[in-house]
Parts: sequence; C-alpha cells; structure tokens
Amino acid sequence: MPVPAPKAAWPLARCAQVAVAAAAVADLVRATTLRAHRLHPEDTPLSASGQASMVYLYVMTAAVVLFLVWTARCRRTAELLSPGAVTGSAAWAVFAWLIPGVNLWAPRGLVLDIQRASGPAGATGRDEVLVNVWWAAWAGHAVLLAAGELVGLATSVVLLFATQALELAAAALAIAVIQRVTARQATTLRSLVPESAPGGLPHAS
Repeated sequence: MPVPAPKAAWPLARCAQVAVAAAAVADLVRATTLRAHRLHPEDTPLSASGQASMVYLYVMTAAVVLFLVWTARCRRTAELLSPGAVTGSAAWAVFAWLIPGVNLWAPRGLVLDIQRASGPAGATGRDEVLVNVWWAAWAGHAVLLAAGELVGLATSVVLLFATQALELAAAALAIAVIQRVTARQATTLRSLVPESAPGGLPHAS
C-alpha cells in the first residue's frame, strides 16, 4: 500500500504566525500597563495590570504551543525529505525550547537543521541569515529583560523601548522564518510529486 505523500504544514504555519503576532502585541500592552501602574498606581490600578498580564499569558501560551507543534511537524517532514539530516529526536525538538539556558542556543540549530534538510543543499544562505537575525533578536530580548529585572530597571523607559523593540523584531522575524521554512518544504514536496509512486513519496532506489 503506497504511503500518502506529506503536505506542507500551511494551516499550522498560518495559525502559528497569527499567534506569534498576537503575543507580541499582548506583551507590548502588558509591559506598558505594568510600567504605568508602577509609576502611577493611582491612575493605573493593579487590576488593569493583572488583566493585561493574564491576557498575555493566555496568548503567549497559545503561540508557544502552536510554534512547537509547527516545529515538530516540519522536523518530521524534513526527516522524510532528508533522512538523518536533522539532529536530535522528535522529543528534543520540543524540549530544547523549554530547558532554561539550553533554550538560548539549541533551538536555533534545530531550526537551521530543519531548513537545510527541507530543500536542495547550498540554497539556504539567505535563509540562514534570516534565522540567525531572528535568533539574535529573540535571545537579546530575553537577556535584556532578565538583566533589567535583576538590576531593578524594569520601569526604565529606555529598557522598555529596547526590550519591546527586540520583542516586535523577533516576532516579525519568527513569522518570516515560519513562512520561509514552510514554503521551502512545500516547494520540495511539489518537486517530488511527478517522480513519486502513486499517492506517495518517491521510492528509494
């Protein structure tokens, strides 16, 4: 019985992109409201700050889940296209994002592996730059936010501007990465259809 050919994860990619964008906006609202409460508690009650934080928590959780599911799905497709080219296991594709410290470097390599394995070798130079810039923005935001909390500068206007600028940049770049990787897999999968056995991927020779 032929194995059904996999399809590019476009519906999942679109959901992840929308969730990432919504999370970035929710975080901007949360950070602005929290800072306003700390500076002028009489004008911005704690309840407003708490509500904004709760909305952000829900939206961010949805974005994380969808992004992780998208990553796992793309990893599985990449493994079918280029067996053995993606390092780590399917479980590692999820847990690498959740382990403190490890999540500052391992996921970047995972996304790069998925991207390289999803199409012809030597065609990913510009795409690798996109992944690296996205990861620099995300990691920079995380480090700057943690440093600000550590030294007590969470209410600083300069810190708020810098962290939110990096947050919005990382979100926009993440959306672009999702688009690029999914499109790369879609193109490769389409190129295999004429050579494949009916209803399936090409048989190995």
